[in-house]
Amino acid sequence: MSLNSTAFSHPPYFLLIGIPELEEEQFWIAFPFCIMYGIALLGNIALLLIIKAEPSLHEPMFLFLAMLAFTDLVLSTSTLPKMLSIFWLGFGEIGFSSCLTQMFFIHAFSTVESGMLTAMALDRFVAICCPLRHSSILSVPVVVALGSLVLVRGVLLVSPTCLLLHQRHFCQQHVIAHSYCEHMAVVKLACGDTRVNVIYGLFVAFLVIGTDVVLISASYAMILRVVMRLPSRDARLKAFSTCTSHVCVILAFYTPALFTFLAHRFGQGIPAPVHIVVANLYLLVPPTLNPIVYGVRTKKLWDRVV
Repeated sequence: MSLNSTAFSHPPYFLLIGIPELEEEQFWIAFPFCIMYGIALLGNIALLLIIKAEPSLHEPMFLFLAMLAFTDLVLSTSTLPKMLSIFWLGFGEIGFSSCLTQMFFIHAFSTVESGMLTAMALDRFVAICCPLRHSSILSVPVVVALGSLVLVRGVLLVSPTCLLLHQRHFCQQHVIAHSYCEHMAVVKLACGDTRVNVIYGLFVAFLVIGTDVVLISASYAMILRVVMRLPSRDARLKAFSTCTSHVCVILAFYTPALFTFLAHRFGQGIPAPVHIVVANLYLLVPPTLNPIVYGVRTKKLWDRVV
């Protein structure tokens, strides 16, 4: 059978089914998702407004936090409104271009989020290991340059995944067994040899997660070495407390991220509903938790709220 009879260049739309095997239950699953999205919106917008309005918060830690809040808003808004329309209204159709656009924003800003967490680890390292030079090393122009670099890295690394998919032919099957346009879920619908798409996706994932986790781990290893040399117990506890919020946020982001990444490539035995629910939480839990964790744990922010 010829390629022309089994494939077409671009399907008019894809059909997102939500959570496979939980089509009946996902109406109720949407309620906690909606509540979390509401908290993410309110929390991150509040963070941005507080940091913008308060000059004393215009320092590296809070500037990076503002960038993280903006990233979380883009990441959650790229997925949740469409996801809720699937769960509540059964409206799973998404145009081909809209699907690729959603895919770009999800993966690009996931990469940006990982980069921001790495930049924040660098800020903690400089603050604890070089406290007297903190403001000179991480000046506002340097912070803006780091944020811009993280954004450019995300755009440059993720753009080829969308361009490669745009050039492929797609088979008659156009149902995506997912709640959003995830890269590998869409690649599986393409006709012919998709090894280039798969290999490039793996390359980007390993490059981003590998590089950022190594840099974060190295930063905290040096922080730990410096903190353990401090003479008093109170000084050590104070130094550790400045890192607690960041460590919580790192765990909230990378734990479901690694599960989702490994499940797509190597977790054939993992039930589909578990995989998709965790993939949804991966895009929703960090944006929901980040403003709460930083708001509660950071005295300067808490003082502005109360």
